[in-house]
Amino acid sequence: MSFFQTPASTPEELHAGRPLDRSPAEVQEMSEEQWYAEAFQGDSPQLTLRAVVMGTALGFLLSFTNIYVGLKTGWLLGVALTACILSYTIWNALMALGFAKTPMSILENNCMQSTASAAGYSTGNTLVTAIPAVLLLSVTPENPGGTHIRWYVLMGWVFCLAILGTALAIPLKRSLINRERLKFPSGTAAAVTLQGLYAQGDQAARRAKVLFTAMLSAMVLPLIRDLHVFGQGKDKHALIPDSSNVFDFLGHLFPNVAAFHASGARADQHDARTAHDWNLSFQHDGVLIAAGALTGLRTTTWMMVGGYILAFWLGPYALDAAFVNSSGVTVYAVSSPHKAWKEIGIWLGAPILVSSSLVAFAAQGKTMVRAAKQLLGASADITEHDARTKDVEVPVSWFGAGVAVAGIGIILIAWAFFEVPPHFGLLAVMMTLVLGVVACRATGETDITPGSAMGKIMQLTYGVLIPQSSTANLMTAGITSGAGLAAADLLTDLKSGYLLGAHPRRQFLAQAFGVITGTIASVLCYFTLVPNAQALEKNFPAPGAQAWKAVALVFKSGIENLHPLARTLIPWGLAIGAVLGVLELLLPKYKKWLPSANGIGFGLILPFANPVSFFLGALIAWGAEAKNKKWTEDYVVPIAAGAIAGESIMGVIVTALSNFVLK
Repeated sequence: MSFFQTPASTPEELHAGRPLDRSPAEVQEMSEEQWYAEAFQGDSPQLTLRAVVMGTALGFLLSFTNIYVGLKTGWLLGVALTACILSYTIWNALMALGFAKTPMSILENNCMQSTASAAGYSTGNTLVTAIPAVLLLSVTPENPGGTHIRWYVLMGWVFCLAILGTALAIPLKRSLINRERLKFPSGTAAAVTLQGLYAQGDQAARRAKVLFTAMLSAMVLPLIRDLHVFGQGKDKHALIPDSSNVFDFLGHLFPNVAAFHASGARADQHDARTAHDWNLSFQHDGVLIAAGALTGLRTTTWMMVGGYILAFWLGPYALDAAFVNSSGVTVYAVSSPHKAWKEIGIWLGAPILVSSSLVAFAAQGKTMVRAAKQLLGASADITEHDARTKDVEVPVSWFGAGVAVAGIGIILIAWAFFEVPPHFGLLAVMMTLVLGVVACRATGETDITPGSAMGKIMQLTYGVLIPQSSTANLMTAGITSGAGLAAADLLTDLKSGYLLGAHPRRQFLAQAFGVITGTIASVLCYFTLVPNAQALEKNFPAPGAQAWKAVALVFKSGIENLHPLARTLIPWGLAIGAVLGVLELLLPKYKKWLPSANGIGFGLILPFANPVSFFLGALIAWGAEAKNKKWTEDYVVPIAAGAIAGESIMGVIVTALSNFVLK
């Protein structure tokens, strides 16, 4: 099989590369035999140099977007749909200008989105969770900036995790996609989007125009909010502040409300009397509003509830909760109102997130049994080649090579730099292979990859095995979470290709190119945004890192060293999360009316301004849907994706200027 293919150029070749005359829904119902006979487009040009270059460029930019968003919100956003629309539009513009001679086929665009998705999504998870958590835990009074993991170590680590995940997907593809025909909803949506772009040119052009307009408009905000070029010295400021204290009137309307007053020994603290000191303000942040539009009203409403609990009840109570430590020093559960979310909210919010995700994970008993059988029978399944599958499906030898190379790299790096003995490193890789299969099945069935739950399982495991090392605790958790997400991402892309009749082996190679690009871009972006722990604390709440840090801290320091209020909240959080998780399982028809464990948990571990923005975005999207559902379905995702991409990319540029040029 040749490597890069030559793009179609003759009328016959262009016609052969047209979209299938069957919809993705029809292809979804085909048996494997039918697919080979009626949908598979053979070796039509798809893995072309121009497709990989386009995917590499878009993935490079979108990986910056996801690191930025991940540090702000705690989760990563899929980039495949955004890449499809951008690629289609950019290539058509290049053709109109005469720089490109022939259109990029739908299968080329599918390979492009695999490259972009691998670069923009599958390499970033550990850089918004485990890595910043390690940095935060390295802070000392003598070293307030903390100690970074060296860039070349981090680059090797991120690359090995992504390769391990990519290899893990190989033995699962034929079973989960060809035979069981799991839906992988995001992959199906990408296939539908691509077919729609090529079948409905006018509508595609309108969606692309909306996306680009939103992206360019959003680029203005970081320039006027974050670029401190006015004034001199300590008085330097941007054109507009980063937030508006529009809720301070609450203190006047409700002069006795608990949220704005301390009592007892700290009753004279003036900084406890305004809403914005409890982070209740309007953040000038389009990323959060756009993310809220994509997240939905249920989760964001309960995020507001979590924030309300912290600001109006738990925080003020903790502000007065005194504890005399072994040195005779009086310590309060919350040192000041604006730190309540990370000093006390984390001890209720993180346990809620942990237990609810573990309940959901444990509920997938059948999935885990099927996954175990699948892993044991993977080699036999994938080696059943016949004349049709030879040179089409990815061979099992690639799986073995990928796991061997990536696994050895992970074990050696973990041993040399992260305090993980080789036998424990090997155990982490083996556990990742098992838990990763479960993650892929869960993604195929529900579109939710339980990366957080898998990370928590590893943290609990290594908290027992190596309790003295928070670094080992965090980095072993990062192995499972990062590799599991990478495997699920590749299978999601392969599902899209399957529905379009693409060549799976060529799509796998496109994904591998994206891993290389994403590793470079993600690590570069991380060091640009986070030159030290002080910059991280100042600019990003990093809720994912804060939650991982909290779990690692319990194992390292011992729960007895926590403030008594924090020790009281942990079991309550675990119980609340477990109950909410069970309710969702028992009452699936009423899920939209049930409290969201993720919403409440994130509301407690984020500054209150963030849930306010999330809720506003969701409310706007809900209102648009109530007024015009069709318009909302067509344009809310492009608008939100464009706004996130534009503000994030410019935000990275402005942050780099602020950290390295305008200091």
